[in-house]
Amino acid sequence: MTVHDVAAALPDVSTLRELCLSIAVSEAAVNPRGEYRYYSFDAGWSETEEVFSMRNGGGDEFDVVFSPAGVYIRGFDHESRMSPYAEDTVWPGVLDSVPEVFRECVDEPAWVDDGVPTVTCCVWREAGDDRWRAGRIEFPAGVSDPDGSQWLFSLLLDPRPEAFQSFAEDYYERAVDVEAVRHIYGHRELTPDVAERLQPGASGVPGGPFAGLVKEAARMGYPVVPRTGAAL
Repeated sequence: MTVHDVAAALPDVSTLRELCLSIAVSEAAVNPRGEYRYYSFDAGWSETEEVFSMRNGGGDEFDVVFSPAGVYIRGFDHESRMSPYAEDTVWPGVLDSVPEVFRECVDEPAWVDDGVPTVTCCVWREAGDDRWRAGRIEFPAGVSDPDGSQWLFSLLLDPRPEAFQSFAEDYYERAVDVEAVRHIYGHRELTPDVAERLQPGASGVPGGPFAGLVKEAARMGYPVVPRTGAAL
């Protein structure tokens, strides 16, 4: 798989945003204290932009920028043969075709190291476009995931709650209640029961982890007001 396969498989922008929010809130519920989380959703990245991010603590990362111009996605696999650290330059084609409306994303200081964008894969979709785009790239031969896009974006390509459950059980090394994750993926109201299922003890202290989770989810833009059928 390469970034071209990712571009063909990603859902539409609205569905992708809901999925990103679901992932971030689900992990916040599993890990309400926030230490060593993989995923985050910043609804206030700027006055006009929201950003969903992954950081694995080992140097690999991605960011999904939602803006009026569209969506810009950059990923960085530090062990990829396409890493800019290999030749002190971005692999040919990765950023060459990125539209000018996303230039600020390409040059964002948080995603640049010593003047070189830290990116091995990039996908974008301008507002009003009917598909995701990626550059014309000649990938290294003999590598199944040359740019890291397959594993970096695995949860974006598999919208099932079970996919998040598998990630969280592997990373946090404990059981994760898939029905509670399904509740969040359905964008239903957060409840003490949901929090308790994903982090035992989260709902037992007034003003404790559950209250913090609700506030954090609200800041992300997750719907915390009751909806019909919100019970787990």
